[in-house]
Amino acid sequence: MHSAVEIPLSMLLVFTSAKLLSELFERVGQPGIIGEILAGILIGPHLLAWMAPNEVIRILADLGVMFLLFRVGMEIKAAELMRVGGTAMLVAVAGVIVPFAAGWGICTLWGEPRIESIFTGAAMVATSVGITGQVLAARGLLGTRAARVILAAAVIDDILGLIVLAIVSGLSRGEMNYLDIALTGTLALGFTAFVAKFGSRTAQRVLPRVGSRMHLAEAEFAVAMTVLFALSVLAVYAGVAAIVGAFLAGMALSEATRSRARDLTHGVAELLVPFFLVNIGLQFDPAAFTSSGTLLLALIVLGAAIASKFIGCGLGALRMGRTDAARIGVGMVPRGEVGMIVAGIGLKTGIMSQAIYGVVVFMSVMTTMVAPPLLKMAFRGETGAPAEEELPRIG
Repeated sequence: MHSAVEIPLSMLLVFTSAKLLSELFERVGQPGIIGEILAGILIGPHLLAWMAPNEVIRILADLGVMFLLFRVGMEIKAAELMRVGGTAMLVAVAGVIVPFAAGWGICTLWGEPRIESIFTGAAMVATSVGITGQVLAARGLLGTRAARVILAAAVIDDILGLIVLAIVSGLSRGEMNYLDIALTGTLALGFTAFVAKFGSRTAQRVLPRVGSRMHLAEAEFAVAMTVLFALSVLAVYAGVAAIVGAFLAGMALSEATRSRARDLTHGVAELLVPFFLVNIGLQFDPAAFTSSGTLLLALIVLGAAIASKFIGCGLGALRMGRTDAARIGVGMVPRGEVGMIVAGIGLKTGIMSQAIYGVVVFMSVMTTMVAPPLLKMAFRGETGAPAEEELPRIG
């Protein structure tokens, strides 16, 4: 492909195919993001072969998920999220232990090597909050109790997943630096808690003053983008994903920004989010399942991935009642890009075989695709909850 046409042609194929299939799925009453993921499978290298994963799409996908989480964060008040912290911690811990044990146990029973089995368990740990956040935001449900717990638990999940991955990577190299792991975990938790607690009040004091002194046409939006990228960078240095920083940035600005900045953010997200969703579909390779044994293992791992999050996270939230516990269990199911990142590390280091890598990618893509219709069923009849509604206290 000629370099001059690569970027516009990539954007044309990805964006147009994503929106066409999204429209089709919305017309038949299904979440549009399923169509956008399927668009990636359709135009990808293994079906129509119009598009292969490349650096342009990867960068746009990374920006897309950052803006998605930033937009979701702007709909959440920090105080509301802090109030569900105890329940979210229980959900996150249970949602790490149960899937990790399930993935490790299944692959061990299947006869896979020990370290490969452990890596599979690690890939089943973290939750892709971008998918759940997109579905809940589209339906106006981010203010519900269950949605707030899901978002808080997913942030904690990311930190716990990072610690699990660090431990597993250390085992694969035959070395383990527990001090580094403890410091990274502490720094990540401290950074997240600090921004969640003080970010909003700081933004409410600083943003109006800075905006009033600037002469830019869209001064508030410019400041918001600066905060988004700054906290994303700091999040990476703190040891968590950039998308966690993006979410915290949105939450910090949620009570300080006016509708104009929100509208501009929404427009950028509408442009970039399809690249994130299509990129998930582009990773899917049906050729990995030519063996009936691999296909069977993939289906077993998929079933365990769904059940382990649903049961583990649901049990962690059972004190909220069965309905909200079920909603939270479903909301924590999608693995999305997180599972594929772990699998990619395993493949690159030679720990994972191509077959197990295909199994994990299949699990990541399929949990992402089944989550939206499951969420639609779980939240059927829900119209939202008052922002001040609190959970019962722990203890």
